[in-house]
Amino acid sequence: MIPVILFIAGLVLLISGAEILVRGSSRLASALGVSKLVIGLTVVAFGTSSPELAVSVRSGLSGLADISVGNVVGSNLFNILLILGISAVITPLVVSRQLIRLDVPIMIGSALLIMLFALDGTISRVDGAVLFTGMIGYTIFLVRQSKKELSQIEEKTEQPAATIRFWSVNIFYIVLGLFMLITGSGWLVKGAVYFAETLGLSSLVIGLTIIAAGTSLPEVATSIVASLRGERDIAIGNVVGSNIFNILMVLGLSSLVTSGGIQVSPSALRFDIPVMIAVSVACLPIFFTGYKISRWEGFLFLSYYIAYTAYIILRSSHHKALPEFSAVMTIFVIPLTAVTLIVVTYRAFKNK
Repeated sequence: MIPVILFIAGLVLLISGAEILVRGSSRLASALGVSKLVIGLTVVAFGTSSPELAVSVRSGLSGLADISVGNVVGSNLFNILLILGISAVITPLVVSRQLIRLDVPIMIGSALLIMLFALDGTISRVDGAVLFTGMIGYTIFLVRQSKKELSQIEEKTEQPAATIRFWSVNIFYIVLGLFMLITGSGWLVKGAVYFAETLGLSSLVIGLTIIAAGTSLPEVATSIVASLRGERDIAIGNVVGSNIFNILMVLGLSSLVTSGGIQVSPSALRFDIPVMIAVSVACLPIFFTGYKISRWEGFLFLSYYIAYTAYIILRSSHHKALPEFSAVMTIFVIPLTAVTLIVVTYRAFKNK
């Protein structure tokens, strides 16, 4: 009975926390004259990624390197394919030009950097320091950019003064929303694990699916609620910012606090990290074709997440259908998607 209560309570906290977080963040953005995209890339993204940070750092200190790496890679795939997919299906998402020119390339570059660092089988403390420094530099840049935006807005229009009560209430909303998201995701995962174990699923499958997705539940709730409220910059900025935070901050800090750095498994190096890079790169042509993510592109993201989840379940259980499934994906689905992206990109450039 307790797991059922935890599951329901966790779901309620997630939905309520996301609503409160989006409301407080959008109000602060308006008061500061800072774009909602910058708020989504920083305050919202960093806050909703705190479960990944907690899990990965704790795993690194406990010597569970696979969980640290798998948590980040799995969460990033979850963020792009599932969260952006669902958000775009709910309502087509208009993409800011800043994302195309700066933030998505940084997300792709961070993913490539992880691949480069992991080629020797380890993300060392030196590698971690580089990643962590990159996160600090990126955050400083966004803060300076937001100040520049603020000064430009103040030159054009005089902003009404916000009261102390206004600041206190909306900062309280953000803190409360983050607390509810983190607590709710933890309760929901505990309840879901209980149901999975009751159904007889292996601990490995539970870890690859429910636990990996569980740390991304705050991003899911926040982006979906933001889409429903029409806060599209927060919805997209939350995903892209979370992915950058996961690589630079989560893996960087985990490597720094782990003696000898984080070991990267050969399977992650051969498959999971390259898939993360491919999905990140695929964002560029999808994003800049009309500067929006259409519903059909959202469905494409969702279908790939289902395919990826099916693959890791088949792989973990050594299912006999794995070779056939891999062949279909390699020979038909992936090339067809690549051709579609190339055609769509070509048409977008031709129409400009």
